[in-house]
Order: sequence, then structure tokens, then C-alpha cells
Amino acid sequence: MDKLRAILDQYHRWKPLEMYIERMEAHLETDFSISIENAKALLESIGKEICTCQCVPLGTNPSINAVLKKSFVAIGYTSEELVTQVSASLATIGQLIGNLRNEVSPTSHGKSLAELQSRNSKVDLLTREFLIDSTLIVGMFLIRAFEERHGALAVDEHAQALAGYEDNEAFNEFWDDTFGEFVMGDYSYTASEILFNLDQQAYQTESKAFGEVGQE
Repeated sequence: MDKLRAILDQYHRWKPLEMYIERMEAHLETDFSISIENAKALLESIGKEICTCQCVPLGTNPSINAVLKKSFVAIGYTSEELVTQVSASLATIGQLIGNLRNEVSPTSHGKSLAELQSRNSKVDLLTREFLIDSTLIVGMFLIRAFEERHGALAVDEHAQALAGYEDNEAFNEFWDDTFGEFVMGDYSYTASEILFNLDQQAYQTESKAFGEVGQE
């Protein structure tokens, strides 16, 4: 699970998922139903976050299988790519984990006393480790694929926007001379920096108006 933790450290927006990792580790041997419950939740959370970020609708109460399949679509894989074909198998793993969760969880559908006593023995330790490792591999792939594809685009867009700010020196100086610099404790920012970073549309509007006045 250390590899997944390293990815969460690299991409901080996913850090809340550590909660699932801790629960999976803590109960792997003592109460596997809790581990598998959190494994399922981990995959669902990753898939739903990816779909939400890419505005891919999931519908009402989607199965984990549907969530994982749509997350691959949201990342941008086409039907011709090998990874898309593999994703069907990965989504099936998610579905099987969901089914197993229903079998061993003490709170899903209720259990008889005999079933409660025997539920943990249904899955041996080697199989438990395999299922958890499979979950981690799928989760790590989804996070890295999403971040490397769409995180890179966000960086490029920011770089382009920053270049637009740096190329607009005349307006920046005018705006800073008019409104000055803002100091907050040990930090200080010019008015043009604040406008650019908080509301780029307003920045572009004011910059355009400044240019039109200068041309008159």
C-alpha cells in the first residue's frame, strides 16, 4: 500500500483516500469485511472523482462496474486503445469485489448467527492479499492516468495564461500605479497580480479597455 500512498503524496488532491488505506490495512486479517468494504469505496471514490472532474454523468446509483468503465472514458481512452479493452477486465474486478463485500459484510442484507461466525473464513489470507493488491493496482493506474493526462493540460493552460500576464507589461504597470500593492503580513502582491489570479476575465476586460484608450 506504500506505492499508493506515494501517489497520494505526489497528487495532494487525492490525500483523503488515505482513510480507506488505513482501514484496509487495519482489518485485513481480523475482519476482512471491513477491508473489502473500503476497497470497494476506494475504487468508487476514484472513479466518481474522475467522472465529476470531466463532467461525465454517472446516473442514479451506478454500480462499481459502471463507475470504473466510465472513468476510463472520462480519462480519454478510445475504444481502439488496448487499455480500454483491459479496462473491461479491471471493471469486472471492481464488480467482483462488490459482490464479495455483500457475501462477507455483516451488515449487508443481514446474516444468520452461523453466517456471522463463518463469514471471515470464506476468504483465505492469500486470496485477501490478492484482492486488495488488485484494488490498489487499479486505483493507482486510474489516478496516474488521470493526473498525467489532465494534470499536464492544466499546467500548460496555466503557463499560457502566465505568459499572457507577462506580455502585458504596460497595463500591469498602469494598474499597479493606480491601485498599488497589497501587504498581508510577510506577503505582498501587486494589484495586477491579484486581478489576474482571481478573475482573469476581468483582467482581460480591463486590459482590453486600457489598450483601446491608448490607441485613441
